[in-house]
Amino acid sequence: MARRNLRPITLGLVVGSREFFNPAPALETRRQLTAQLERLGVGYSILPVEATKNGAVQSRDDARRYAAQFREERDTIDGLVICLPNFGDEIAIMELITEAKLTVPILLQASNDEIDKVDVKSRRDAFCGKFSVANNFYQYGVPFTDTTSHTCDVDGAEFAADLARFVAVCRVARGLKNARIGAIGARTSPFQTMRFSEKLLQASGLTVVTVDLSEIIFAAEALKDDAPEVKAKLAEIGAYGRIPSHIKPDAVLKQAKWTLAVDRWIEDNDCDASAIQCWSSLQNNFGCATCLTMSMMGEKLAPSACEVDVMGAVSMYALALAANAPSAILDWNNNYGREADKCVCTHCGNYPKSFIGQTPEISELDVLGTVLPKERCFGAVKGKVKAGPMTYFRASTDDRLGVVKTYVGEGEFTDDPFAMDGGIAVTKVARLRRLLGLVARNGFEHHVAMVRGQWAAAVAEATGRYLGWPTYFHRAEPDTDGFASPVFRS
Repeated sequence: MARRNLRPITLGLVVGSREFFNPAPALETRRQLTAQLERLGVGYSILPVEATKNGAVQSRDDARRYAAQFREERDTIDGLVICLPNFGDEIAIMELITEAKLTVPILLQASNDEIDKVDVKSRRDAFCGKFSVANNFYQYGVPFTDTTSHTCDVDGAEFAADLARFVAVCRVARGLKNARIGAIGARTSPFQTMRFSEKLLQASGLTVVTVDLSEIIFAAEALKDDAPEVKAKLAEIGAYGRIPSHIKPDAVLKQAKWTLAVDRWIEDNDCDASAIQCWSSLQNNFGCATCLTMSMMGEKLAPSACEVDVMGAVSMYALALAANAPSAILDWNNNYGREADKCVCTHCGNYPKSFIGQTPEISELDVLGTVLPKERCFGAVKGKVKAGPMTYFRASTDDRLGVVKTYVGEGEFTDDPFAMDGGIAVTKVARLRRLLGLVARNGFEHHVAMVRGQWAAAVAEATGRYLGWPTYFHRAEPDTDGFASPVFRS
């Protein structure tokens, strides 16, 4: 990831209150909210408690004070958390949002009443007040994220989980809205499936930066064999995986130079993710594969997709942002016998090593190595993906409909054997046939991004609600599929 998106998330905090309610819950909410964020290691911005009555926003003047601070910090605030310890003041909150002029995700929370504390001095009425604030958001066209329960305790485990998920939403929304995606080389000619619309991406804030493959090859060839940076890259490659003894040193040297040239171009152009023309011009004209290069970038959270799959790179980047962990690009590739909810996802060898979960082998491309000289195909990262939960995601530009559309869901990598070379992931997804049918009927590519862990809800929220991309959220139960829109063909 580019440095601007490596910085930690900072949230603006707002406690909304009505003056005629008991002030104690507003003060306690401030304390509990900041304590939750400190436990999560998340930065925050909130005015000093003495800046407003009861340390809360309960008037237009309070709203202006908060809005002024948030405007000054607009380059560092990535989301807003609005807590209602009582009914709240919908006008004050709405004016704060309007004057702050922040286009960031908003988490709206309302506190529980206790059954034995509903007298005039103790009642909260946040259950009702949340509707008033949400109604104003709707009138003004302001999207927001809801909590798991309509009302919850600020110091509870459920709200802590909501906050953690919201932080992931903010990472994805912030990262995608100003992402720069590098496209290195021309689209691999036999793959029309990798076509995409730069203009649709730009409308969402994503910029595509292009370069001819020959420029990177020229930069790699210009590097001296004994240059310190080349030696450093050779050492990094040697520590990254196991290189079989039959691999010649010249092949590893070419790989080091190529990787260094790509790294420099990515850095010089401030790219967050990239997609590379991985076959067969590079092998023919320079003499190595680029899988290892992409794998090593992915390990550093700067994901790279093969076959100039720019939308695959966008998909990988979204998952890397959500999980703060390396993601990979895979093919929906093979059935797994007669098991309806299992399939095999593969790629030649560009998975980051921690995505695989074990030390990989680095050797030659298998399939291309049957039609090209094998000695010109060094650089494939090989290994079977370790079992565990995973999230899959794909974004695609649809020129016919004029939208960026996505699907997302969760499944698992299994320990099932599969005797195929390269990068192998035996995958289990509930109702897989339903998902694959939707992928096929809606023109999605055969590439899909995956990451370890369960991040689908955060990705769906960020892309569907805050970027406005029609998003299909695939679930284990048919009646819980979410975020679909009329765009999708079922």
